[in-house]
Amino acid sequence: MYNPQLETFIRVADAGSFNKAAEEAYITPTAVIKQINLLEASLDVKLFERTHRGLTLTNAGKSLYQDTKYIIQYCRDSVTRAKNAMQKDEKVIRIGSSPMTPAQLLMGLWTRIQVHCPDMKFQIIPFENTPENAREILGNLGKHIDVVGGIFDDTMLGLRRCAGLELSQEPFCCAVSIHHRLAAKDKLQIEDLYGENLMLMRRNWSDYVDRLRDDIWQNHSQIHIVDFDFYNMEAFNRCENSEDVLLAISGWASVHPLLKVIPVEWEHSIPYGLLYSLQPSETVKEFLAAVQKAFS
Repeated sequence: MYNPQLETFIRVADAGSFNKAAEEAYITPTAVIKQINLLEASLDVKLFERTHRGLTLTNAGKSLYQDTKYIIQYCRDSVTRAKNAMQKDEKVIRIGSSPMTPAQLLMGLWTRIQVHCPDMKFQIIPFENTPENAREILGNLGKHIDVVGGIFDDTMLGLRRCAGLELSQEPFCCAVSIHHRLAAKDKLQIEDLYGENLMLMRRNWSDYVDRLRDDIWQNHSQIHIVDFDFYNMEAFNRCENSEDVLLAISGWASVHPLLKVIPVEWEHSIPYGLLYSLQPSETVKEFLAAVQKAFS
């Protein structure tokens, strides 16, 4: 929608060097120089002062730099608006998917849901589990992602600035390395965890996890609780590379191929369902209503 040479121009201006810009774009310096020369020729404007110390923008280059930033962002926004308009017409639900919020859990229920909204389509939007992404995505649901299927409670919803529709109560399980002594078991008693390090999310992340934590402290002090800050691949890798046990749910069984998720005989669980915007679109409202009917 705009001259792609403009992106090369921005990259060169930011890098201050043809070579550095070429490295960032994974092309040769010659190709970068050719694009800039063609751009200057087509505009009949000199954009850079070339010196032995590097490149500096001319006054014309500085002016084009500011306008180009706006042009590129405007074009990107226009594409987003066009896609959003198309999605509104087609009733598309964009489902966020990550290792800890796998779309497969929701897709398993899709046939039941689609009975009540047969004209609705879905699109899987993958994202990486990081604290920054969690805040950005869940705090802006409806912008690029409409719903995310995952565990939650009121504490987590407040922190994430979103709403939740509960679909089930997921029993807490334990994940261990396939080489761990407990991996031979298909079900655990809480006494099996005596002497083990149990990885729990830090206090005040979830009321449900905190209830389990308090139960262990009061009644099963033989279990050593180890706090961690965020459920991501780092936490799963830590569990696999150590003798630690990780609190998990059955839906995470495929997150790490070298971990086994084992149910535990205890009365502890956490809600699982859909996370969505506090101000959902009409399409999302229709989808949520269909979900409720499917589970009624």
